[in-house]
This record gives sequence, structure tokens and C-alpha cells, in this order.
Amino acid sequence: MTKAENPIHDRRSPDGTAALRLERCVAHTLRVIEAACVEREDAPVKAARRHLAEIYGVTRLSRRLERRGTPA
Repeated sequence: MTKAENPIHDRRSPDGTAALRLERCVAHTLRVIEAACVEREDAPVKAARRHLAEIYGVTRLSRRLERRGTPA
């Protein structure tokens, strides 16, 4: 008797739990992919906001120095 003929080695569930496990696994994988995409998109936003904050800070400083009459 081969493994395929032996019911002990047949891992398929007659009630469809294998399909349910596969659906859960696929759903979990999709959630992991979505989280990675969100994380990947988040980093450039933080960098852009940091860059704009630096520009804003430099602009405020130069305007303040202009008002005082101090050369920058």
C-alpha cells in the first residue's frame, strides 16, 4: 500500500478545514503585505515633513534676523 492509498497519510479533511486554513493563511499574508506597504509609504512622509520643518525653521530665523537688521 502506498502513502496515497493509506487513509492515515491523507491529510485532506473531509469537512473543508484545509480550505479554511488556507483562506486564513492567505488573509494573514495579505495583512502582512499591507502593513509592509503602509510602513514603506510612511518613511518618505516623515522625511518630507522633517525637510519642510527645517526649511520653515530656517525661513523664520532669516526673517527674524532681517527684522533686527542683523545680516544673516
